[in-house]
Amino acid sequence: MRQATRTGEQLAEKIKLLIIEDNPLLREGISAILRRTSDIRVVSGQGSRKKPLQKVRDLKPNVLLLDLGLRGQNSLEIVRAVRSDHPHLKVIIMDLAPTETDILLFVRAGVSGFVLKGATTEDFLRTIRAVSRGKKVLPQLMTESLFSQIVEQAVNGKFTSRVKESVRMTRRERQVISLIAEGLSNKEIADNLHLSTYTVKSHVHNILEKLLLRSRVQIAKYALTNSELMKAEENISLIEE
Repeated sequence: MRQATRTGEQLAEKIKLLIIEDNPLLREGISAILRRTSDIRVVSGQGSRKKPLQKVRDLKPNVLLLDLGLRGQNSLEIVRAVRSDHPHLKVIIMDLAPTETDILLFVRAGVSGFVLKGATTEDFLRTIRAVSRGKKVLPQLMTESLFSQIVEQAVNGKFTSRVKESVRMTRRERQVISLIAEGLSNKEIADNLHLSTYTVKSHVHNILEKLLLRSRVQIAKYALTNSELMKAEENISLIEE
């Protein structure tokens, strides 16, 4: 009986990891690596089509390992939903080379760590263990240039011009920003741009998320104080909507 109890305690102490990765070869490779560890247990490894939010609710993992570029799913929205329903769940994002904008938005959404798909096994395991203990982790190559400023900016809701310049607005979002700065309501913006009010609300939400702002007043202030940046973005952005 004592032995059985001790075994149960050991299992309870393991890090329960849920993997959501569309590439089955990568997913199985990660699972195979983790099966050789004594402190990490993969509770499930799956693609994005099998309702990841339901899997989180059913399996109650400690750590979610999530691919940034899921097919047919918005990884950022998954993070937001998971963190809203399960605030204690730690999330690690996997990607080949996340941009500064990606890192900023995902940290803001509550992600605890990033790991490159080309990372060594040692770095990969270290990231999972550190995140499970409540630490924030970025790949070593990004640490010096990005980690301190991005985490601080995400937490404080502030950001430098360097990070601002990495956030690309679509042409439509720039139009909405300009009209908000003119004092127009969502309905007036919708009439002006021949859009539905719902679509305008969606654009406003995306703008607030991209710029780490909280209100329309702050959007208007951004437009007034960053007019040159807005013009520069218009010249280089390839995104129409």
